[in-house]
Amino acid sequence: MIVERVKYMIWAADSVRAAAFYQQVFGGKIVRQNPHVTELDIHGALLGIHGGGEGQRTWTGLSFQVPDVIAGAAEIVAAGGLLVREPQPENGEPPHLAMCVDPEGNEIMLTRQR
Repeated sequence: MIVERVKYMIWAADSVRAAAFYQQVFGGKIVRQNPHVTELDIHGALLGIHGGGEGQRTWTGLSFQVPDVIAGAAEIVAAGGLLVREPQPENGEPPHLAMCVDPEGNEIMLTRQR
């Protein structure tokens, strides 16, 4: 099998709002958009946002590695997202994990390299 690219799909009740969130917070660039799906390139990864979601809280498995989890979590909140788990120091080190939710209810993680 020849794999051309790997894409991760999430659902959104408001795909325009979801796309704006991923553009603002993660620097996503729209590479394809139609009435049903918006695809964004985020640092070489392809994120698809499919309209028609119910806006319910859903764990996605998406994880974004950032240099500063505390600053990243603040950006998520400023863009309309939520924190499920505040970044906490561990073993005397700066926080390496924040559990977040985008405005459409998709749960995502922020991590920093350890």
